[in-house]
Formats: sequence, C-alpha cells, structure tokens
Amino acid sequence: MAKSNGEEIEVIIQRGNEEKVFHFKPMEEKYNYTGIAISGKQEDTTKIAAIASKSPSSKQGLEVNDIIVAINDITVKDDSIKMVEEINKNIGEPIKFTIERENQTIDIEIVPEVKANYYMGVYLQKAENNFGNNVYYAFFKSGEFAFSVIDNIKLLFTGNVSIDQMIGPVGIGEVITQTNGFADFIYILAVVSISLGFTNLLPFPPLDGGKVIILLIEAIRRKPLKEKTEITIQMIGFMLLIGLAVLVTYNDILRIF
Repeated sequence: MAKSNGEEIEVIIQRGNEEKVFHFKPMEEKYNYTGIAISGKQEDTTKIAAIASKSPSSKQGLEVNDIIVAINDITVKDDSIKMVEEINKNIGEPIKFTIERENQTIDIEIVPEVKANYYMGVYLQKAENNFGNNVYYAFFKSGEFAFSVIDNIKLLFTGNVSIDQMIGPVGIGEVITQTNGFADFIYILAVVSISLGFTNLLPFPPLDGGKVIILLIEAIRRKPLKEKTEITIQMIGFMLLIGLAVLVTYNDILRIF
C-alpha cells in the first residue's frame, strides 16, 4: 500500500472458493512529518528521544531531550496522543513548538514535510493464537526484522540515520528495564540476538564478516596475507569499533540523565 503512492492498485481476494480481482485507488491520509521520535518509556511523555537526520526538526532547531510543552500554544506536555493530533491539525502549515530545554522555555517554528499514508479501509482479522501460527509468524517476523537491520545499516552509511540514534549496552539495559513482563523481555533478547548476528556479518574487521573478506582475498591471491598485515588490519578495525562503542555509550548515558 505504501508503495502505491496513491495510484490505482490491483487487489486479488479469495471469497469462498473463488478468487476475485478489484482495481481501486487507496484512501490517502496526509500528515505533517517533523522527524521526531518521543521516548518509548511506559509512562506517557513528550520528551524527544531521537530526531531523524536531515528531517525538518534536525534542520530547524529541535534537539534530543527537548520536552515538548505545547504545539501552537495548545498544552500537550506528557500527552503524546494530543501532541500528534495538534501537529497534524493544519497540514503543510508551520508548527510552533514550545519546548523545555535546560530549565528554559523556548519557541521554535518548524515547517513540516507533507507525507501520506494509504489505506484500503478494511480491518484485517487477527490470526488465531496457537502454537502453529506463533511459529509461522515468528519465522516471517524474524526475517522481516533481519532485513530491516540491513536497511538501517544502509541508512547509517548514507547519512539518513545519525550515530546518536544508535544504542549500546547501556541503552539496551535501559530498554530491558522498561519491558513489561517475561514475553517482552524474551522479545528484546530476540531483537538483540538478530541484530548482533547480522551486524557481525558486516565486511569490517575484526567482525566475522571482515574475516570472510580476508579469506576471499586470500583465495583470489591464492596465498595468505602476511601475518603482520592481517594483525594490523584487525587492530585498526578493533580500535575503530572501540571508539564507536565509547561514543554510543556516551550518548546512552546522556539520554538517561
């Protein structure tokens, strides 16, 4: 639906034992895109947890850890639903954000990008909660998440996602403390495991993916790299990873406090 861009689409449905084909334009719902993400904590909050790189908010003055107090002079503090409603009241019009930053109240005007969501206008029935369905959907959900990790890595290298949106061990620990019950805890462990698995396959030393690249180079050359050369490559990669880990941990601590 998202890829339709509002153009006519073909939908094939099964009704009884018969397949039917429909052609229609999806419903369009425009919204104001600012690029902010609020905290994922359980209590309602309007504190900015992340800002998308190159978004209207990043270009026009909003910062991570700002607390949104009002939108167009309408109080929205600690009411994320009302905040979203007020942001989308006037599509394409400038939005006045009143924020709290370091014990100061500041007004910042953001000119949003106008984007759209597309809908068929139907509600889909949920699958029955049984063991077979859980295994079936877990398989596809895991695959979908794995490919999203790859997409996010691409966004990181193209500059569409900034390093300050990454989290490390400290940030992961904070997320785990906010889990609601054993099922959420297991879900977070699965997310971390899949993320680590795919990240470890990146062609960067000293990750396993980097070792695979070295082995391919050796196979093409038909002789091994000099031990000293390989150690140097691994050490440079290791120092870069440690530097990144220190930076990400520093950002994690700033977000907490």
